[in-house]
Amino acid sequence: MNIEIISGSPRQESLSRRVAVFLQRYMREKTEHNINLIDVREWSLPLLQQEVFTSVERTPEALQPLAKRMFDADAFIMVTPEYNGSYTPALKNLFDHFPKQTHKTFGIVTASPGIMGGMRATQQMQLLINALFGIGSPHMLVTPMVDKKFNAEGNLTDLSFQKNVDVFVSEFLWLAEALAPELQPAQ
Repeated sequence: MNIEIISGSPRQESLSRRVAVFLQRYMREKTEHNINLIDVREWSLPLLQQEVFTSVERTPEALQPLAKRMFDADAFIMVTPEYNGSYTPALKNLFDHFPKQTHKTFGIVTASPGIMGGMRATQQMQLLINALFGIGSPHMLVTPMVDKKFNAEGNLTDLSFQKNVDVFVSEFLWLAEALAPELQPAQ
């Protein structure tokens, strides 16, 4: 199964990216799935004006590698800080260009240096998943005080948070594998 983790913060010193990096490393160690990371900072997506991308071939050449990853993904984990009670415009812009991710599993991860951990953004992300025709995992990873839980290299420094990660990952994978049993790793 191809799982794309989306690091949705455009900020250079993104705190939420720490969680995305950790999840990629952790899931690569714990599963046999292809776990990749799309960082919105690495792609120059214009603001959506007219056309959405409906296939790799109908995507501008410079964005075709991104389009291939988006279309080939079987599941997504969206990682974002909270911006004014919602997720980042960069994350929305990405999925606006690649809409209708029908029947794909989505995991929600939020991170904030505050005590709410991006909780309000999770509500908005659930609406986005529904609009994309995806299926959201009800187990979310809300990460308050992210700067005290993960260091700049994406290492977990607050080991008491590991159980939250374990529950999120196991429940996300359960749903993704249940929705796409033919894509499960060989036993």
